[in-house]
Amino acid sequence: VSTQSTGVQLGRAVNRKLAMDMLLTGEAISAERALAGGLVSRVVDDIESETDRIAGLIASKSSPVVQLGMRNFNSQMRRPLVDAAEQSAEVMVGNLDHPDGGEGLAAFLAKRHPTWIQDK
Repeated sequence: VSTQSTGVQLGRAVNRKLAMDMLLTGEAISAERALAGGLVSRVVDDIESETDRIAGLIASKSSPVVQLGMRNFNSQMRRPLVDAAEQSAEVMVGNLDHPDGGEGLAAFLAKRHPTWIQDK
């Protein structure tokens, strides 16, 4: 099995030692080792319940703001740190121009749940 294309992404997702171990041995790793190595963000017993819970959390947020956040995250990850910080600061300020951005800030300051435009 060629590991070259797999190694491109794996080497950016986990530390070099774990990536090299996985690529050279081809051995499966435990969920705990994947978590410790940063390959997964969490280990759960009931994946369906946890998936539903996480989907519900994301769905409760402003869809346009979540989409903007996802695009910014992916874009800034390809940039040097200083450029990424500048880009993210611009996006954060720009978020306030979106009705949901202002609503989120207002709700936070008033200690209430926000009402997103998609919920109206």
